[in-house]
Amino acid sequence: MRDIYLDNAATSFPKPPSVAEKMTEYITRIGSNINRGSYQSAYEAEDIVFETRALLKELFNGSDEKNVIFTSGITLSLNIVLKGLLTASDHVIVCPLPHNAVMRPLRQLEEHGMKLSMAGLNTNENDELFFDVSSLEALIQKNTKAVIMTHASNVSGMILPLRETGEFCKKHGLFFIVDSAQTGGSYEIDMEKDNIDALCFTGHKGLMGPQGIGGFILSNRIVPEITPLISGGTGSISHLETIPGFLPDRFEPGTPNLPGIFGLWAGLRFIKEKGIAAILEKENCLAELFISKIKGTKGLRILAHDNGCACLGVVSLCFTEIDCAAVSATLESDYGIKTRVGLHCAPSAHKALGSYPEGSVRFSFGYFNTEEDAVEAAKAVNEIVGFTGSDPD
Repeated sequence: MRDIYLDNAATSFPKPPSVAEKMTEYITRIGSNINRGSYQSAYEAEDIVFETRALLKELFNGSDEKNVIFTSGITLSLNIVLKGLLTASDHVIVCPLPHNAVMRPLRQLEEHGMKLSMAGLNTNENDELFFDVSSLEALIQKNTKAVIMTHASNVSGMILPLRETGEFCKKHGLFFIVDSAQTGGSYEIDMEKDNIDALCFTGHKGLMGPQGIGGFILSNRIVPEITPLISGGTGSISHLETIPGFLPDRFEPGTPNLPGIFGLWAGLRFIKEKGIAAILEKENCLAELFISKIKGTKGLRILAHDNGCACLGVVSLCFTEIDCAAVSATLESDYGIKTRVGLHCAPSAHKALGSYPEGSVRFSFGYFNTEEDAVEAAKAVNEIVGFTGSDPD
């Protein structure tokens, strides 16, 4: 039985071999901290950290390398940005299909007086789902400060209109904060053209790096508006007990995850070599091949893709006659296919897509998957649905 990994929306696997090699190089040959020691290995580590900032600035067209801030991941990044920016007197607008990494910090802030409005999806005459950016107009209040968007749904892969939303924010003088967990590394994002003020990213998904490394990139205009959530030693201006006023030190206290940054450096180099367009095309082709083999199969519904949406290589299935958890368990035990089942830390998305509270079985394709993987997964789904109401023995 083949081992088929289709949970790349949770974390990409396998990684490019260079990722492990680069992390091993740091651990076995360098090992030094940065911003502390004045010796050769420390300088080598600093060079890779700077190069990684530069690669991220280039990938997302950020304003400056120093505006690239490293954290342990996108959840911490969103918490730092949202809790550092928003106060009890503010109002924010959340775009449809958010992840709980966005909603839970906002719900926390809501408990302390901040107000939020949730935008919804729209349906046209052909029952196709889309997000009408102009619908945000009715949600603006006098104290609206920001619009927050999960760029693509981790549930269905549905892509929201980034540039149009950024233009809306610019027109109304609002900050635009983007969760790029599902699109970073596999979809073109341009902070300048998309008018993004804070782009939060994670290293372990489309950026091909390891877990435990992520960050955010800030526009110059939002920097003075964010109060640091965490403070401590930075190796700079050590004679003062106040937080540095300059970047990246202002938001990077403590010892960074250097093995993770080295791994992320290798992942970013891999993406640059292959090209985002080629990566996106391959992942989408695999998803389309999978869908073509199951479309019309009785007893299942394909979220978003069935509604004419622009989507990434993420396909979520709802089973009308079989429990989703049973399907996912059978896929692994009988077919060696790894998927993710449930609500995917995104209850708002499932409610908007009509799959709450049952959830769905998610198949998420990555760059290292093959056409054979997609065909085998479709075959397994069709066989499982075919067993409905009968005894396979």
